[in-house]
Amino acid sequence: MPIDPILGDDADIAALQSAMSGGTLSSAALTAAYLRRIDALNLQGPELRAVIEINPQAMDIARAADAERAAGRVRSALHGLPILIKDNIATDDGMQTTAGSLALVGARPGSDAHVVTRLRDAGAVILGKTNMSEWANFRSTASLSGWSGRGGLARNPHVLDRSASGSSSGSAIAVAARLCVAAIGTETNGSIVSPSSVCGVVGFKPTVGWVSRTGIIPIAASQDTAGPMARSVRDASIVFGVLAGTDPADPATFETPPRARAELERAAAGGEAGGEAGGEAGGKAGGAALKGARIGLWAGPLAAHPLMLPVRDALEACGAELVEGVGLDNVGQMIAASSTVCLYEFKAGVNAYLAGMLAPVGVKARRPRVATLADVIAFNDAHAEREMPMFGQELLLASQACGDLRDGAYLEALETARRLARAQGLDALLDSHRLDAILSLTTAPAPVNDWVNATSALFSCSSPAAIAGYPHVTLPAGHVHGLPMGVSLFGRAWSDLRILEFAAELESRLRARRDPSYLQTLPMR
Repeated sequence: MPIDPILGDDADIAALQSAMSGGTLSSAALTAAYLRRIDALNLQGPELRAVIEINPQAMDIARAADAERAAGRVRSALHGLPILIKDNIATDDGMQTTAGSLALVGARPGSDAHVVTRLRDAGAVILGKTNMSEWANFRSTASLSGWSGRGGLARNPHVLDRSASGSSSGSAIAVAARLCVAAIGTETNGSIVSPSSVCGVVGFKPTVGWVSRTGIIPIAASQDTAGPMARSVRDASIVFGVLAGTDPADPATFETPPRARAELERAAAGGEAGGEAGGEAGGKAGGAALKGARIGLWAGPLAAHPLMLPVRDALEACGAELVEGVGLDNVGQMIAASSTVCLYEFKAGVNAYLAGMLAPVGVKARRPRVATLADVIAFNDAHAEREMPMFGQELLLASQACGDLRDGAYLEALETARRLARAQGLDALLDSHRLDAILSLTTAPAPVNDWVNATSALFSCSSPAAIAGYPHVTLPAGHVHGLPMGVSLFGRAWSDLRILEFAAELESRLRARRDPSYLQTLPMR
């Protein structure tokens, strides 16, 4: 489908706001254009299956945003811009929140997730919900990334028989295919950065604590966070600035150091008209953020990949000092401990989330048919033909077998995971090499979707930053036979704005993002 001119290459947040301020574009016209494109590409044409539900209120919200603008009120740089959000993020607007599971179909939360409240307060148009790996890919040890019982298999828009990775599959696809201005994903370990990498977009996982998790169906409270996915670092930075904020219902959001909070506030104050929170961080493309910065090159399986050559050249052209062969010996132990933590925290978190839905307060709220993780397991067994046609629920069963969060096994695993990822992991590595950030190709190019051998176990550099709870951004690095690959930057806790500055400058040198080709498969050569 040809790209509508208003959704083209110049349709970033700043350009769209400029057009709306100048009277040549309205939020209603923009929203309608995205809805037409979703209609043409999501269940027709290439059948991307990226969007699982359209917000029936989207056009009304857009018209209201136009009326506010006409009255002289522009809430933020997201005012009137259509945003898609992942299907594990609650909305109290008539849409469902299911994490892709048929067990939650029909249930509607009684309140918005905190991130949705912030988006609404910023004037954004909540356009709809995106498909995802069911239960955020925490169901089976042999799952197929991008598949959910509710939404089916989301398809990589670059090559349709290739994996879109997960679990924020639909959000990455939607951004790549221009079905929205930006999207919101969630990550426990790799669920923002991996699909962003294989779909050729920018994905940012903030330090845990910047963004509230209230109203988000959880995996693990010690690692979960929401984050932005966009077509540029600048746009992702702006969305991050809107999402970030304290929430009395999420104590982690009060752990942000005052200095980091002040830096974000200064970035917002230095943005363009309309309250461009985060704009300064994403707006230093072509600046000197990397000049003199010490960047460690991760000694992972992709360190020798040919695509690292242009990345290295770009870093050196920016004046960065490269430190070779940086890595950790304890990643396997770290992941093992984190896996135990996730099993315990998933049971506790899902049971608490479902309990909260049993007493909904919203006008359109509906209670779920399941009240506990045990109920979810029983539902899947009873509906195995639709819920488990290809893989089972081994992780749900293992989680249900765990005790509560007072168990010694859990407490020991949590201490081990944090120590190996933080003090004896990234902190020690960054200190010993005097590094400002660490860089790696994010993950391999997307494999073919394989119903037998699963496609969820790609190499990814995500684990250290995910388990530590530290910031991680991926941006397009280039293509291999038409398949995108991303490059990652990650670093210390609360260094989010600096990581985004590095990413913006690297992006300006690489200029590697391409629109998808919607190929059915790669030709044999």
